[in-house]
Amino acid sequence: MDTEQVFIGVAVVFEAVGALAMIIGAVIAIVLGIRALSRGAGGSAAFTTLRTTFGGAILLGLEVLVAADLLRTITSKPSLEDAVILGIIVLIRTILSISIQIEIEGVLPWRRALLTSGANVVAGEVARDRRAAAGRTRT
Repeated sequence: MDTEQVFIGVAVVFEAVGALAMIIGAVIAIVLGIRALSRGAGGSAAFTTLRTTFGGAILLGLEVLVAADLLRTITSKPSLEDAVILGIIVLIRTILSISIQIEIEGVLPWRRALLTSGANVVAGEVARDRRAAAGRTRT
């Protein structure tokens, strides 16, 4: 097996991981939204939890898919057309990521004090759900 085939295989794995991140993130978002409703947090809180968690999962998936695109470009025969296509794909995914971050956080990404990745957003929602569940069991 030559190096090009190895890199293509790795790129396919990255694409699968990116897709799985979005799928698993959607499931986690639905579960957290249902749990928020069952705790009596209200529909607005459940929707916010669902939206924030799913947005974070999409961000994480997009980040991994950009890495897969970069790997595919490295393995292909370099051409101006490939570079332009990669640039357009990365630009579209970057614009999507920025718009999702603005929707989730309500502030421009470069104005935030702390950088937040898609994984941080999902982890924060899971931690918030655990705190809420722990508070419910103590009362």
